[in-house]
Amino acid sequence: MRVCVLGAGVVGLTSAYYLAKKGFEVTVIDRQEGVALETSFANAGQISPGYSAPWAAPGIPLKAIKWLMQKHAPLKVSADPELKKLAWMGKMLANCNEKSYDVNKSRMVALAEYSRDQFIAMRKEIGIKYDDGQGGLTQLFRKDEQVEASEKDIKVLKALNVPHQVLTPTQILEVEPGLTPVIHKFKGGLRLVGDETGDCFVFCQELKKHCDDLGVTFKFGAAIERLVVEGGKIRAVKTDQGDFEFDNVLVSMGSYSKELLKAIDISIPVYPVKGYSLTVPITDSQFAPISTVMDETYKVAVTRLGGRIRAAGTAELNGYNLDLPKVRTETITHVVHDLFNQGCELSQADYWTGLRPMTPDGTPVVGRTGVDGLYLNTGHGTLGWTMSCGSAAVIADIMSGDKTEIDSQDLSVQRYK
Repeated sequence: MRVCVLGAGVVGLTSAYYLAKKGFEVTVIDRQEGVALETSFANAGQISPGYSAPWAAPGIPLKAIKWLMQKHAPLKVSADPELKKLAWMGKMLANCNEKSYDVNKSRMVALAEYSRDQFIAMRKEIGIKYDDGQGGLTQLFRKDEQVEASEKDIKVLKALNVPHQVLTPTQILEVEPGLTPVIHKFKGGLRLVGDETGDCFVFCQELKKHCDDLGVTFKFGAAIERLVVEGGKIRAVKTDQGDFEFDNVLVSMGSYSKELLKAIDISIPVYPVKGYSLTVPITDSQFAPISTVMDETYKVAVTRLGGRIRAAGTAELNGYNLDLPKVRTETITHVVHDLFNQGCELSQADYWTGLRPMTPDGTPVVGRTGVDGLYLNTGHGTLGWTMSCGSAAVIADIMSGDKTEIDSQDLSVQRYK
């Protein structure tokens, strides 16, 4: 069976790998000249099942209003009254209640935990290396109310049997001693011991080699123009390099999936949420992170990737804009300076921006569509790296007719009907 995967980011690439392992004849098409050159290029470096949670949460509407008035805020919204943006925000706000939050977080953690298990199995099977680390993630709380608010997350973690530790400031230093000079700034923390780290771009580069060995064909530099559907069935993919016919097509184009699908009357509530990152060399390892710390006040993750620090954050609603203005990188720069200034030289930082394909409820869209032979694996938001192997294994099972190892019903596009 000939399968085409649209998109060579981490979600598309892992999907191609799992499909090829099942014996499919797989072709990957991407407009870039290689794998992981857009959203997967310089993300936060976290594989964080324990930290998986929807942005839509109780109290977020009030917080969002306050954030809009702050210089170093985790959310930025452009002044442009774009209808798509406003509609998406309305759907997200509808999920900002206790009941929806618990349901959405449970779905996300279940998929992310399964995905982490797939990462572990893959490392054992093929020995892939990607500056990976298994040191967990530590949330840092600067305020007493953040410590109190974490109790609802702890309740979900307990219900799903996710290993975690509630930390005092002294205990934070036992896992992240590099914070010693600034530990007085924190009231406590929450450690998610099963979370991992790694360089997503390096992972994709290495996984492509294994895909090559499995016979996967890559067509790079090919802009995808539209899907050809006849008689309710997918027939071909039209690109600027010609039309290609396949038995099945999997759309994994991140934020760009929405517009491609809209042309054939399939609607998914995905909006591009822009994020920023910096990468800087470590100059003094005793004042650098061991694994990942998440500053809950600024929603910025700071991760150790070998001899480098990667910091990422900010959710900006500004359409498909990919500008990289200095004013938008100030928050991540501030957090690295505030936490690990003695461990790196920020004048050597490289900055990057990318678009995360976010759904209003935070859960990706994985499964069949109403078009015969057309499947989706997209909408992972800030957790594409975290959920990639798990959602890829799920969609490979669905496309091959095998029973999925986790419940995939709630991942379907049908939940929006």
